[in-house]
Amino acid sequence: MSAHDFQHYLSEFLARFLPGEVGAARNTIMSYRDTFTLLLRYCKAHEDITPEHMRCELLTKELVERFLASAETERGCGPATRNQRLAAIRSFCRYLQARDIERIGQYQRVLSIPKKKTSATPPHHVSVDEIRLILAQPDTSRPTGRRDLALLALMYDSGARVQEIADLTLGDFRADPPATVKLTGKGNKVRIVPLMSPTAALVQRYADGAGLTGAASRSRPLFPNRAGNKMTRTGIAYILDKHVATARESDPAMLTETISPHALRHSKAMHLLQAGVNLVYIRDILGHADLKTTEIYARIDGEMKRNALQSAFTNLTPPDAMPLWHQDKDMLTWLTNLGH
Repeated sequence: MSAHDFQHYLSEFLARFLPGEVGAARNTIMSYRDTFTLLLRYCKAHEDITPEHMRCELLTKELVERFLASAETERGCGPATRNQRLAAIRSFCRYLQARDIERIGQYQRVLSIPKKKTSATPPHHVSVDEIRLILAQPDTSRPTGRRDLALLALMYDSGARVQEIADLTLGDFRADPPATVKLTGKGNKVRIVPLMSPTAALVQRYADGAGLTGAASRSRPLFPNRAGNKMTRTGIAYILDKHVATARESDPAMLTETISPHALRHSKAMHLLQAGVNLVYIRDILGHADLKTTEIYARIDGEMKRNALQSAFTNLTPPDAMPLWHQDKDMLTWLTNLGH
């Protein structure tokens, strides 16, 4: 097996181990696949190693470090993306340790490659008025307009990730009170998110008009593309971009920054927080595994911080404890006596 051990182990890792034993989500597997695609392309272009000649003994710490450096310098990847690539390779090396014991030391050296520090950037969000402006753009006299409005309203109201929206089937949506949507998130974790009645009504009207009714349709994509298959993330992003562009034309002062589907998710979280919803509930709605991930929204809302400080402020300083400087007093004398 030594001549093709890398190909054998990699195919087993991606096709059987990750989905079967680990239960990794499809997006995780695709991300790992992309990493090894880039690694093999790098080896062919820079190391004179073609994919068919790649072997496990060549997967050294030095090779991986050169690959990661190339990703940053040539592809312009930031530290976060670089760390994602490293995480995929580390996972593969941990898998190899138990199956290719002769090279366990080699794999442990790869595992010793440290992650790079990343600076956390505040999530971008838009105001309620800007969300309202975006949702006013679809032409609801047309079937595609009704679909776009239902999709965007549902994505915002549920705080869903774009892939979670793409994966929805009709059976995941409940229109009867209390209206809910079942989202399957990272690690195939399922959560039930309540929907506001106007959003549920929009989705139901769209589904009825699109012929998505009856038990036979429950397994069909809630938002299919022209071929009847579920939309891609790129397709959903295109719909959002189209309506953001028309919204900017109608009011150039609004939506001045790039708006991604994930910005709708961030916006929902911020609006819930500003409305006084507990962070624990916001965490559950967003499907965060750790409350610390949700706390970032509380840290970036300066207005909420200011209001909280003002509401808790009590002036404990006597009125004459810190006398103000008067024009007829020497400034240095005033500074010297300040606080005495």
